[in-house]
Order: sequence, then structure tokens, then C-alpha cells
Amino acid sequence: MGDDTVQSERSGEAAELARTQARLAGMDTAEVVDFLGRMNRGDRAVAFRLLPKARAVEVFEDLDPSVQGELIEALQDSTTSELFAALDPDDRAPLLDELPAGVAARLLSGLPRTEQASTTALLGYPVDSAGRRMSPEVAYVPEGITAGAALERLRAMGEQVETIYIVPVLGPGRRVEGVVSLRRLLVSDPATLVDDLMSDATTVRATDDRQEAANKVRAGGFVGVPVVDAEDRLLGIFTVDDAMRVLEAEDDEDSARVGGSEPLRRPYLSVPVFGLVRARIVWLLVLIAAATLTVGVQSHYEAELDQVVALALFIPLLIGTGGNAGSQAATTVVRAMAVGDVRPVDVARVVGREIATGFLLGATLAVVGVGPAMAVAGVKVGLVLAITVVCVCTLATAVGSTVPMTAKRIGIDPAIVSAPFISTFVDTTGLVIYFSVAKVVLGI
Repeated sequence: MGDDTVQSERSGEAAELARTQARLAGMDTAEVVDFLGRMNRGDRAVAFRLLPKARAVEVFEDLDPSVQGELIEALQDSTTSELFAALDPDDRAPLLDELPAGVAARLLSGLPRTEQASTTALLGYPVDSAGRRMSPEVAYVPEGITAGAALERLRAMGEQVETIYIVPVLGPGRRVEGVVSLRRLLVSDPATLVDDLMSDATTVRATDDRQEAANKVRAGGFVGVPVVDAEDRLLGIFTVDDAMRVLEAEDDEDSARVGGSEPLRRPYLSVPVFGLVRARIVWLLVLIAAATLTVGVQSHYEAELDQVVALALFIPLLIGTGGNAGSQAATTVVRAMAVGDVRPVDVARVVGREIATGFLLGATLAVVGVGPAMAVAGVKVGLVLAITVVCVCTLATAVGSTVPMTAKRIGIDPAIVSAPFISTFVDTTGLVIYFSVAKVVLGI
């Protein structure tokens, strides 16, 4: 009986694997990536083994580095070495960041010497730099050759490089003198010199921040930009697909931090519950600390509350309004900085605009809310509330715009400090304003 049960279980598992394999066969690459990203670690490794070898390499290239790292640890050494070797150097670097040092060293040592050297070179740049995300496998042509000769050169190296649609033109010492597009080469007379076809090159330094480099690619609508060293010597190319991945990751990070959480950096359903806790607990502790300051302010004005109990009714409204107004301003400014619309030098203009915006928002809310407040608590309390709402909204938008720009200027990620600082400052100062206005208007 026991043997029959075991056999039945094995048959059931085999049937389930067959169904999964058939399901994977009917998906395109993007659907397989999404399917694997929604599975737990063990099931993902089993499902990945069901993919044909060529398809597995294609899918592996598109997985998040964190998911790639888990698969590398779960699969057999021979399989992982093949998958790792099939990646481009700029895709290997983020994967190596996710792996234990021993596993990373083993995979690197298994690469051919040239691949090992190019991958190690990328690892020498800062994690958030353009150099870490560039491809060192770049097509280029020297000055002084014809368009026909350039095309022959590109045909010879086409399979070895990341892209051939934008081609740096190099002078002595590998200095980038310009760029020429593949289209321009194809439509030009083969006898025309590349020097006459090339245009000025937009380049990024290998040490530049990757987000700034990605913004440059997006703003210019480039297929890619050459990456150079301090002497403008060609090191690699930063392509538009890498730029879009960088911007997506930065946008996710900013959204999470402005919302009071740490970025997950991987598909949500593949994150363990304790991972979700770690991403949120620090910010909640900070906000609890901020709440204690608010309690302290209320305790300080306890006598005023005892005299006019109706004031307590509107405290949650004021705190919520101030926090929301500040968060709106911070989110707008952080986003504007992320896409390059504003820079730290624009702080005076930005803060001035946000103060005016906050005043008008507060005035609008005061007009809408003063009637119901007067009906509930009387004319004077309604007047106190109206004045306070205008002041709090103006203050909140000023703080919400100043904090991220100041943080950027001193080298701190604006999204990290915006949420907790604005909540702490606006909640506390908003109550001080509220009770101060009440003392003047109500004479308490």
C-alpha cells in the first residue's frame, strides 16, 4: 500500500511538471519572465530546468538580477556556468552584486580570459555609475576611412558588440572625435570619408551617476552614447535599453522612499514576508518618533484645549492636510529632479512657486471648510481653522520642496529624507501654528 502511494505521488508530480512545461512552451519570453518572477525560490528553479537550453539563456538574460542570483545558487554548477558565460559583461556585473563572494569568484574564474577581464573592469566602477552599466563591447571606426570601409568593419564585428546603430569615430589614442549612425553610412556614397559624415558626440564619463547618464540618453533620444574616461578615450557604450532600466529602477526607488518604504528591488511576489517587513519597519519607527513630538505639542497646549475643547476636533484634519500637501510637493519636486527638469541651483525659483501654490491651495481649502467648521464649533473656531489651514499648506509645500533639493545638494538621495522629515516637521509646526492662532483669535 505504501509503495502504491509513493508511486501515485510520483505520477502526480510528473504530470504537474508536464503541464508546467507545456504552459511554458506556449509563452513568449516576457511572459516566462513574469511567470518565474511570481514563483517561490524552489518552484522557480524546477520550472527553469524545464526550459530548452537556448530558451533558458534568453529568459535568464531578462530576469531581475536578484532572481538570477537565486537561480544561480539553486542550479547545478555546469548549468550556472553556461548561463553566466552567455550574459554580456554589463549584465554580469549587477548579477555578481547579488551573489555570495565565493559563488561570484567561481563564476568569474570560469570565464574566458577576455570576458573575465571585461567583466572585472566594470566591477571596478562605483555601483551607481554609468561605467558599471556600460557595455565594453562597442563597435567603432577610426578617422580617415571611407563609409564603405566602415561598413565592412562593422560587418566583421557585428556579432561581437552590443549595438552597431551608433558608432563612435576615434582619433589618436582612442579619443572620441564624433559619432556616425549606421543609417548615415548605409545611405552615403561608399567613397565618402567618415570624417565628413560624423556629428559631434554626446558622451558620458564612466564615473558619472548612472541616472544622470540615463537622463542624457532619454533627453537626446539617443540609441546609445559613448562612455569615456577623463581624457575622452572610449571605454564602452551606454545603450538606451540600459538607460531605460536605470530610470525604471530609480523611479521605483523614489516612489518607495517617498511613500515611506525601502525599494524591494525584485518582483513583489518573490519577496519573503520578512523582506517586506524589513523594507517598511525603519520608516514606521521614524514616524512613531515623529508622532511623539506631536503628542508633546498637544501636552504643552493642554490648558488651551481644556478651555476650548472644540479645537481638538480639527487636529487630525490639520495634520492630515499638512502632511498631504507636503508629500505632494516633495513627490513633484523629486520627480522633476529625477528627469532633469530642475536642479539644486533652481531652489529659490522652485520654493517660490511652491509657496504660492501652497497659499492658494490653503485658501481654497479654507473657503470650502470654514462653513462646516463654523457650523460645528462656532465662528471664531472656524476662523482659527481657516487661518491655520492657509499657513500650514504654505509651510508644508515650502518644506516639501526645500528638503529634497537641499538633500540633493549635500549628496543625499532626496527620496530618503523627504517622507519622515516632512511628516515630523509639518505635524509638529502645524500644531504650534494652530494653537498660536487660537490663542490670538480666541484670547485664551
